[in-house]
Amino acid sequence: MKSKNFLGLAICCLMLSCSVKPEPIEFGKESCHFCKMTIVDEQHAAQMVSKKGKQFKYDAIECMLNDLSESKNSDEMAIFLVSSYGESNLTDAQKATYLISKEIKSPMGAFLSAFQSKEMADKTLTEVDGQLYTWQEIREKYGIE
Repeated sequence: MKSKNFLGLAICCLMLSCSVKPEPIEFGKESCHFCKMTIVDEQHAAQMVSKKGKQFKYDAIECMLNDLSESKNSDEMAIFLVSSYGESNLTDAQKATYLISKEIKSPMGAFLSAFQSKEMADKTLTEVDGQLYTWQEIREKYGIE
């Protein structure tokens, strides 16, 4: 009887630990999955969660895109999140608008920022010089199929 209870408990724990949802990024404590630098910039961080619940956290959006480009595991991911510039909150990467502007530095030097809405990106574009991209366009720029 004890072994059945233990097995049930083990299965419940396994199911709870494999939850497909993002975990908060612990800024200043966690390292980027791609470049291994400490994640400190709340305005450029990114995160992916696999369909099995594995967390991938990045210090820069370009690290996430470079990792996707090299690993070719885009289909294994359930969630893509990016920090919304100027807001320091994570937003759906697939709905975000991206800006590459030499006037806004990002941690790895790609000058890549994301915005929760196109309106926010357009407003920033009136203040800086740069180019806007959709999720699909930025993926293509990084060679992600």
